[in-house]
Amino acid sequence: MRTEIVFILDASGSMAGLEADTVGGFNSLIEKNREEPGEAVVSTVLFSDGSRVLHDRLDIREVPRLTRRDYECCGCTALLDAVGGAIRHVDLVQGVQPKGYEADRVLFVIATDGHENASRRYTYPQVKRMIEEYRKKGWEFLFIGANIDAAAEAASLGIAPERAADYVADGRGTGVLYDAMACAVAEVRACPPNAAMGDAWRAGLDADVRERRR
Repeated sequence: MRTEIVFILDASGSMAGLEADTVGGFNSLIEKNREEPGEAVVSTVLFSDGSRVLHDRLDIREVPRLTRRDYECCGCTALLDAVGGAIRHVDLVQGVQPKGYEADRVLFVIATDGHENASRRYTYPQVKRMIEEYRKKGWEFLFIGANIDAAAEAASLGIAPERAADYVADGRGTGVLYDAMACAVAEVRACPPNAAMGDAWRAGLDADVRERRR
């Protein structure tokens, strides 16, 4: 089975101080999923004032280790531009694949620690329409947010509430975040093409947030 995986990761200034945790978490996520059965390609988009494509549809077995030089935090949060641009790119790529080589599953994972505040190309209504359109085609979208109401922000993007989760933006919480992302990737890769993924991916996130809010 072929799976297209797109990570859209916040690299704005508010993420400063968590660079090492983010780098370690991302590398662990990739290592856990390298040898899973089936084919998978990975795209990674970092966003701050603008978007930077770090990996463009690399075979998951060939994704290089992330470094601190790759992940430098600065600027604002142009989330909508990153999401809208990534969706358009994946749609174009899938549209030109030979018959039988299209992705069986497409998974977008969006992680941010704050609200959109800098996009210039895309608006909330535009991105919401796009996500709702591609959800009907079976694409999965996860939204994981800190310091915001993740479910409300996901709803404004057209993402289902069960696909939204909060996390805590500190070292421990970042580790939990990437464990959840690793679980989500493994779950989608194991699902039949037309089956919806379950909710197991979010269990650790929900438990960590509940514990910290006591």
